Amino acid sequence: MRRFWTQGRVYPNRHYVVSRSKEISDFLARVEEGRYIVLFAPRQTGKTTFFRMALDTLVTESSIYFPIQLNFEAYKNLSPSDFYEDFCKRVRKEIEQVFEKRAHAPSGVLTQFLENAKITNHISMMDFFQQFSSALHNQYNDQKVVVIIDEFDGIPQLVLSDFLHSLRNIYLSHETRCPYSVGIIGVKSVAQLNYDRSVSPFNIQDEFHLSNFTHQQVQELFAQYTDETGQPFSPEVIEALHKQTAGQPFLVNRFAQILTEELDIPKTETITMAHFANGLTLLLGEDNVNIRHLLTNIRRDPRFESLLMKIVSYDKGMQYNQRNDLMNQLTTYGVIAKGTDGMCKIVNPIYQHCIIQAFQPLINGLEGDYFPENSDTEFSDYLTSDGKIEMEPLLDNFQDFIARVGFKILHVPDTPKEFVGQYLLYAYLDQFVRIVRGTMYLEVQTGRGRIDLLILHNTQKYIVETKIWESERRYQSGKRQLAAYLKSEGAVEGYYVVFDHRANPEARAETETLDGFTIRSYVIPVIQEQPSSV
Repeated sequence: MRRFWTQGRVYPNRHYVVSRSKEISDFLARVEEGRYIVLFAPRQTGKTTFFRMALDTLVTESSIYFPIQLNFEAYKNLSPSDFYEDFCKRVRKEIEQVFEKRAHAPSGVLTQFLENAKITNHISMMDFFQQFSSALHNQYNDQKVVVIIDEFDGIPQLVLSDFLHSLRNIYLSHETRCPYSVGIIGVKSVAQLNYDRSVSPFNIQDEFHLSNFTHQQVQELFAQYTDETGQPFSPEVIEALHKQTAGQPFLVNRFAQILTEELDIPKTETITMAHFANGLTLLLGEDNVNIRHLLTNIRRDPRFESLLMKIVSYDKGMQYNQRNDLMNQLTTYGVIAKGTDGMCKIVNPIYQHCIIQAFQPLINGLEGDYFPENSDTEFSDYLTSDGKIEMEPLLDNFQDFIARVGFKILHVPDTPKEFVGQYLLYAYLDQFVRIVRGTMYLEVQTGRGRIDLLILHNTQKYIVETKIWESERRYQSGKRQLAAYLKSEGAVEGYYVVFDHRANPEARAETETLDGFTIRSYVIPVIQEQPSSV
């Protein structure tokens, strides 16, 4: 039986695979036109698997292409001479393997050429491909060489500019050029590889964008599992899983691994939303390689925290600017993307959840002040006898807690004061949810300006939306947004918490009915500075 896979390349005979037929057709059409294609995308997005599938399709469906697959991952610290020496060995080996796969033997002319071939620099590389094309033509009259270079970021810096200039020179030479088509795959774009910026060495590139899995593709992936095992997924599970992952290939497959292998759900049972909630809790709590990469990347620059929190905390959002260095880096790492409205967005709710956890202090120093001094109240007191959460008293207490601690929030370690209120709310609810054995995760609907916390407990759903105060108009608009969200989630009541950082804030706690939905709203003042002792 096949499996969902996250450890490297995916093989269709061993793993469930999204066919990507539309994307492969697009890629092959570009190859047929002889384009030099670049695909730069974050790690673990399925780039290598896609290109190998595309090349396999190219070979099986057409006999006129001669594919050469290379990988530069181990080349970063090589000298130029060592790079070109190994480059030559790899190319020759790939050529031999193509003949083996085709059960053909290279001609005598081609064999002699390969035995004597040497590549010592970018000039001899161009000569190599020109001579190889001539020798290949003697055996196959119509063969077109296609070179795919994976992990292109590993190319030595001293080689980069001349290497790209040589490919450009080949591309501009003539229609019978060799290589006829080139595919370059990496994480960083050409512009980020620090070439000689006075002249672009590769301005002939054709950029190819490999998107995350669509909802339909996730359905296709899971249908393969159901066909083999007989175990179905509830449609709501597939929809929720796609919404939480936004189709990010690693996260989709990792979530599927948890649901199908690690929760020990009998194969005779349908995988339901209750299983989904348990699986999401496990996924959010584990230290998998994808989340580890995410956290490593967002901690590379202390300025990332402010940028990321502004994206999710302010309704006005932040205009996406690919020329901004911080935004460009976070895009390269696969953390943010440009939304359909031209604004920045965190790419999926799972990442947003992990980002908030990463920046939230492990201990804020105020945990002992959650309840009034000498009070016997505990978090478990906010559960009714039939197991329902009393959200209004729970959040009323949080509002009182912020008022009680006053300027102490300024002492929360390593926390920008602009976002301390949201961090404290998240920590407060997180501790409550753990104690009552519920589940809390983020939902992202509009893409910016809101942090939607969804709490599940005893099959009941509770929604808390939080923002930073921007204006009375945006405050009222947020209530209407929440009402629309409640409708989409099938909930009847929601909670709206807005943190007010103005010099003279006005505390509010009000309950309204909008479009048939009950909304409990809070405006919570956040102290800006410690009072003078004078």
